[in-house]
Amino acid sequence: MMTAIPALMMVQARRAAALATLALGLCFSPLAAQTAAPPAAGAPVATPGAKSPESKVQDTRIPDPRINEVAARPALVFEGQSTWEDGYTSLANGFQRLRAELDRLGLKAGGNPLSVFVSTDDLGFRFQAMAPLEQAPANPPEFGAEFKLGQTPDGRAIKFEHRGSYEEIDATYEAITAWLDEKGLDARDFFVEEFASLGTGPDDSASAVDVYVFVK
Repeated sequence: MMTAIPALMMVQARRAAALATLALGLCFSPLAAQTAAPPAAGAPVATPGAKSPESKVQDTRIPDPRINEVAARPALVFEGQSTWEDGYTSLANGFQRLRAELDRLGLKAGGNPLSVFVSTDDLGFRFQAMAPLEQAPANPPEFGAEFKLGQTPDGRAIKFEHRGSYEEIDATYEAITAWLDEKGLDARDFFVEEFASLGTGPDDSASAVDVYVFVK
């Protein structure tokens, strides 16, 4: 019985084509301190049409079976939607807007940006780009029209590590889907990506992305 949420499989199928043509890099830090066991999950799926001759095999890490509690943190939130073709650019634009709004308001980041994928379909996806705050403002300022004060997701979650170019992250989603199915775990209807490093672009093999799957 397949227990992985449809969003995981849909993103897995569409990421390579959507991201292979984009070349924007960001650099972020982990969502939460958590140790993962090191066994690799095999070779990556080839990206059709990719033009990166120097692309290297990523290190897809599957964690041990432990489920960890992730605490909510106050965050500045930007909501958006995108087609699959423009996905990477849309997320990057959301992060850039968050940084600009933090600077404008003089708020301190308490962690680096993450993306929460809340729904997907054949055409694209809806997301929340979040910038965790050091602390919630005692007197909330007047946010720009595109922003609101919120919280990062909380609950029982498993961290999966993608190590390698972002355009090859579809292999990590294959491993996640297989691992959830093997363990018989039911995922909630969203998932989170946090970018430890995206290097200089989506074809940079030094990038590192953590995917958090929240389970019921």
